Amino acid sequence: MTVVERHEPAAAPEKAPPAEVTATGLGPWPGEDPLEAARIIRGELGSPHLPFLAELPARGVGSDSLGRTASLLEELAVDVQPYGWRLVDRPGKDVRRAASALATDINVLADVAGTEEASAEEIKVQLVGPLSLAAGLHLHNGERALIDYGARRDLAESLAAGVGGYLSRVAAAVPGARLMVQLDEPDIAAVLAGTIPTASGYRTLRAVATAEAREAWRLVIEALRAAGAVEVVVSVPAVEAPFEPILASGADGVAVPLKALTTRQWEHLAGAVEAGKRLWAGALDVDGDTLPKVADCVESVWRPWRQLGLPASSLRTLRVTPSAGLADRTPAQATAVLGRLTQLADGLNQLALG
Repeated sequence: MTVVERHEPAAAPEKAPPAEVTATGLGPWPGEDPLEAARIIRGELGSPHLPFLAELPARGVGSDSLGRTASLLEELAVDVQPYGWRLVDRPGKDVRRAASALATDINVLADVAGTEEASAEEIKVQLVGPLSLAAGLHLHNGERALIDYGARRDLAESLAAGVGGYLSRVAAAVPGARLMVQLDEPDIAAVLAGTIPTASGYRTLRAVATAEAREAWRLVIEALRAAGAVEVVVSVPAVEAPFEPILASGADGVAVPLKALTTRQWEHLAGAVEAGKRLWAGALDVDGDTLPKVADCVESVWRPWRQLGLPASSLRTLRVTPSAGLADRTPAQATAVLGRLTQLADGLNQLALG
């Protein structure tokens, strides 16, 4: 695809070494009010925790994570059809709506951050990763972009070209804050296994090679670093999570729910932690009607940690998250989740200190 203009951000603040367990959310948030969301998140996740720019899918088309990310693409346009987001020749009202909603969210973030006595030292944003983006966007004929190698390549390059302006706007909204980025790959297991159905439903799309996925991640991660990100993690489901190629692509770590991890996966994560990578642990299960007890969540991390021979002090490299996004909760329930996460972080910090 055509080379596009590159953004030259100011030098990013250096990444601070982990000093204690911290908490953050995965991004999706209930309701339609970005001001309420920003105030709650920044209130609950004060220093040392990691506040994030909320995604509010209840607002409708363009506020979903896929449309939000697609609005950042350079030289590629999308619109919405009955079967979902589609690549088109010219931008339409749907992508303009997505870009407008994102601009509003960033402006609100700036307003809220500007009223704080002590600004947050870090801020996180979320993007759909290049493989799940290709699985979610459709071509003119209705097939997923994932079916076509050239489309997959163009999407990765377009996303890499578009992240600079996005991170620059977020950095301007919260001056001095270190930028963290979470790349969401919810469909990655199906992409690599070749189990995503074609438009007809009679076949499945061919599996994408691991080497191609690794290269797509590398391209986007390098662009994010050039745009000022000091930490980039790839968020995946626990089932068939491809930890090794993700980390080999240059990601700083992985975000993954813990409840379904196998012993072998824990061993891979332990090796990553020992190699200096970050684990964003989805240790708070939010699937039930009530939140689990803090002690049970602490034990769900501490037991495998101890069994694998990892030192208690290395717990300080963790960030803890919910097991899933919170868009289907009420604002009060989502607020309670953030409060429980900070309690979980405190409990793990006590273990880390011995």
